[in-house]
Amino acid sequence: MSTNCEVRYAASPREVKKMDTTELRNEFLIKDLMVKDGIHWIYSHYDRFMVAGIVPINKSVILETIDELKSQYFLERRELGIINIGDTGTVSVDDTDYILNHKEALYLGQGNKKVSFSSKSSENPAQFYLNSTPAHKTFPNKKIGTHDVEVIELGAPETANARTLRKYIVNSVVDVCQLQMGMTTIKPGSSWNTMPAHVHDRRMEVYFYFEVPEDQAVCHFMGETQETRHIWMANKQAVISPPWSVHSGSGTSNYSFIWGMAGENLDYGDMDVCAINELR
Repeated sequence: MSTNCEVRYAASPREVKKMDTTELRNEFLIKDLMVKDGIHWIYSHYDRFMVAGIVPINKSVILETIDELKSQYFLERRELGIINIGDTGTVSVDDTDYILNHKEALYLGQGNKKVSFSSKSSENPAQFYLNSTPAHKTFPNKKIGTHDVEVIELGAPETANARTLRKYIVNSVVDVCQLQMGMTTIKPGSSWNTMPAHVHDRRMEVYFYFEVPEDQAVCHFMGETQETRHIWMANKQAVISPPWSVHSGSGTSNYSFIWGMAGENLDYGDMDVCAINELR
C-alpha cells in the first residue's frame, strides 16, 4: 500500500489572469484521483482542504498520517467526509465497522485514530471519495444513508439546468466543524450545474465530476465573474475552486458531481450570485 501527497499552493486572481490552458490545468485540475489499493492526497492551501480517492481491491487501505500534517495520526486535528460512489465497502473506525453502499456517506470527527477501507468484492470494489478539513472540536461519527440526506430539486428543462441536489454532510444533517459535502445529479436533457453562477469569499470548494460517459466531457468554468476561464474535465476528475472564483459546469451529456466546501461559514445559502448576462 502507498500513501503520498501533492501540495497545491494558493493562486490569486492576478496570477490566474496570465495562465494558459496547461498552467490552469496544472494549478486546479486533479486527475488520476481514484487510486487502487493506495491513497494519493491533494493538499490545497485554500482552507487546508484535502482530497483523495480510494479503491480497495486486493487489501484494506489504512488511513495514515502524512508529513505535511505533522500529526501522530491523520484525524488528530482534522475531520473527514467519505462518499462511496462504487459498490459496497466497509470503513473500519477504531472498534466500529461502517458498511457503505452505493452513494452512502460517512462523517468522521476529530480524534479517530485507526481508520481503514475495504471492499466487499474485489471484482466490484467500493470507490471512496474523501474530503478533509482542519477541525477545532470533536463531533460524533455519523453514517448518512441515501434516505438521510436533504433533497432539493433545482433548475428547469427550459434553462437546461434541471438537477437534484442532495445534502449529505451539512450542519442541518450532521454536526461538523467546517466541512460540507453533497451530491448533485443533472437530469437527462439538461447540462448546466450551479447556474446562476456565484462566489462566496467565506469558503472554497472542490467539485468531483463522475457518471460522465467515457466519450463525453464536462466544461468547468472558473475565475472572477468578469474574467472567467474554463477547464475541460473527464470522468472521475476533480477541480479546485478558490474562494474568489465562480464554479459552474456544463456537460456534453448529463452527469453527477460531489461538491465539498470549507471555510468560516456553514450557511449553505451564503453566496454572492452573479447575473447570467453579466458574466464575462
